[in-house]
Amino acid sequence: MGGGIKMKQILIYLVHFYQRFISPLFPPSCRYYPTCSNYMLTALKKHGVIKGSIMGIARIFRCNPFVHGGVDPVPDFFTLRRNPHPENYVDEIIANKFYKHN
Repeated sequence: MGGGIKMKQILIYLVHFYQRFISPLFPPSCRYYPTCSNYMLTALKKHGVIKGSIMGIARIFRCNPFVHGGVDPVPDFFTLRRNPHPENYVDEIIANKFYKHN
């Protein structure tokens, strides 16, 4: 179990390194909120190293010019698909940018 915690810390460090030193070198291109790197961090924390990594990588593959994007928070259950209920996202300000409320 100690190895899993250590691996999770290493992966989180790598994502933070990417966010701080690599991402700023390129124009913003993520089509989703939260960004793919923040999605990866949350998935690792919520689902652990294996499932979280798989979910984060699947999200990166979904983030491409052929999709509209939008709000896609990490779901509470493991899935490789987009969150089925992004309209329930807790950040109302962000959600309003993507969804029109009646």
